[in-house]
Amino acid sequence: MGIGHLSFEFFPPKTSEGAAKLAAARQRLYAHEPEFCSVTFGAGGSTQEGTLQTVRAIQAEGMTAAPHLSCVGASRTSVAQLLQLYRDEGIRRIVALRGDLPSGYGLGGEFHHASDLVTFIREQTGDAFHIEVAAYPEMHPQARSPQDDLTHFAQKMRAGANSAITQYFFNADAYFHFRDEAFAAGIEAPIVPGIMPITSASQLLRFSDMCGAEVPRWIRLRLQSFGDDRASITAFGREVVATLCERLLRGGAPGLHVYTLNQAEPALALLEDLGTR
Repeated sequence: MGIGHLSFEFFPPKTSEGAAKLAAARQRLYAHEPEFCSVTFGAGGSTQEGTLQTVRAIQAEGMTAAPHLSCVGASRTSVAQLLQLYRDEGIRRIVALRGDLPSGYGLGGEFHHASDLVTFIREQTGDAFHIEVAAYPEMHPQARSPQDDLTHFAQKMRAGANSAITQYFFNADAYFHFRDEAFAAGIEAPIVPGIMPITSASQLLRFSDMCGAEVPRWIRLRLQSFGDDRASITAFGREVVATLCERLLRGGAPGLHVYTLNQAEPALALLEDLGTR
């Protein structure tokens, strides 16, 4: 099955051992010729240096890297400096995000929304960057309503974003409904589904509670029924996610953005499953 746009997401490793493992995982994933690899960025810039090091490594390996750039708590000056640094490094793609608010943190800084950041990037750099933004098929956890969320998404796109990557989800209908509503609102840019392989029940449920992603009851109950049986969790997760991706691609999704959690195996298994269907 043709996948279209394919991209992978990594996070900056915190140890030299983690960096070596990620480098090995990247080499295996590059065989699938991703369009780009994104690298996350901690709240308040806590992993900014790690993001830059990982982006440099990916670029040195001949791949296109797209650093996440979050604007919470940032000044216009600090963002302008970072944009110049990325231009000097040969970066041509950015994932522009508001970012998570650290606990106890008010809405400080000079940017209140991701649309403000997208506008600023365009003002500062013209068309130097391909800008990705986030989309939330099941609604951003802090949005007041689905309509309010769609309005904010449209503002980001109209501010100059080229394409969007969604939060992960397991309900294909949520994606199709969001995509169709965005199209009806005049948004024709690609909205690429973000895909989270299932390898651990506890990890998936913890992540989902943190970011507001819905794990359908039938999936949650099946995962819980396996207890500590890792093999059964992995096999069930592979089937669920491959079926989801197949449905998305058949329904016209422009590609897949895989959240790798710095591991090659789950993403490779997914691509193998899609290739044999």
